Amino acid sequence: MASPTLACFTLLISVISTTTITTSFTVDLIHRDSPLSLSYDSSTTHFRRLRESFLRSIARASRFTHAAATPTIESTVISSSGEYLMNLSVGTPPVQLLGIADTGSDLIWTQCKPCKQCFNQNPPLFDPAHSSTYKTLPCQSNTCQYSYRYGDRSYTHGSLSVETFIVGKVSLPKIVFGCGHDNGGTFDESGSGLIGLGGGPLSFISQLSKSTNGGKFSYCLVPTAAKSDVASKISFGSASIVSGAGTVSTSLVSKQPNTFYYLTLEAISVGEKKVLYKSQSNKAVAGSEGNIIIDSGTTLTLLPPGFHDDVVAALEAAINAERVSDPRGVLSLCFKSKKDDIGVPVITAHFSGGADVKLNALNTFARVEDDMVCFTMIPADDVAIFGNLAQINFLVGYDLDEGTVSFKPTDCTKHR
Repeated sequence: MASPTLACFTLLISVISTTTITTSFTVDLIHRDSPLSLSYDSSTTHFRRLRESFLRSIARASRFTHAAATPTIESTVISSSGEYLMNLSVGTPPVQLLGIADTGSDLIWTQCKPCKQCFNQNPPLFDPAHSSTYKTLPCQSNTCQYSYRYGDRSYTHGSLSVETFIVGKVSLPKIVFGCGHDNGGTFDESGSGLIGLGGGPLSFISQLSKSTNGGKFSYCLVPTAAKSDVASKISFGSASIVSGAGTVSTSLVSKQPNTFYYLTLEAISVGEKKVLYKSQSNKAVAGSEGNIIIDSGTTLTLLPPGFHDDVVAALEAAINAERVSDPRGVLSLCFKSKKDDIGVPVITAHFSGGADVKLNALNTFARVEDDMVCFTMIPADDVAIFGNLAQINFLVGYDLDEGTVSFKPTDCTKHR
């Protein structure tokens, strides 16, 4: 089993390296709970949607842990736990798809006809027989197959293929992807598959590195307001460069699995009080490289328990409001208040290289009930993640060639 996989992997790298078109483009990122999403249910309250996203964060973190413990050539594809969807088209003539944009996965895949088993999806099902540009990839004497199973019993099986993808107005030929003929489990009907934006060689961004201005992409996430008809944006190539006043940059750390984007968090300041990063062993390890993953598909930020407790203690001392318990038992620090302003101090995430990212209240606290606001960083034993609430209203740029992630404070509702 191992040698056909390696042979196929070598072939895929060869196919990827042949695509050379200099271009850049920007498209919408649609939050799954946004009114712009096909699965949006107006009868569901904002508080319930927020709570459900918190639970998805916890489930998603367990998959990061599993993937890190069992690295493979192709990193684990995370199923429907992503938070943002991306419109694109595939084939000739093009068929519109809506895929989960996932910085924690590599392989691009979508459901395809004929279906042995397919989950319900709102977008049309792709039929490769009707596309003049579709080709399967051979592995030795047979069609190259892929197969993934997940901890929640979701799965996808199918053929590794090449096809023309259209993103915005840009046509991208010879993109390697999985054509899934047997898929099921807990996938959401709003999407038809997944767009891997991780750091591995089969990801969308890695394949674009030869056809755009290097391996670069950036996104700007709009606040998750109860009602919003403004989409977040994701850019690729030269359109994704983050620079100018207020920009800070930190180094990506190379670790396995290379799907994930590892940063080094040295400390968190609550106002003027600086709390040094602590590992699970409760020792200050500010210099420990690659101690946190930045991820757009996880809502909450997850921190080692001892470090998290120190940050919570500093916040409790700084905020003059009545502390209460989260009735759902998910969030560790909550205050009773109907006011939007409870005096939350500026919280600064200190990343390596002097990249100080100043987080506002909307990055660190959320109203979860009419009279309750809670801190959106939670303790986690096995993995640390800098989640998407902490990234709202920042232009976040990934430069895989330079090995950096940059942050620039931005009003993302006005970013185009």
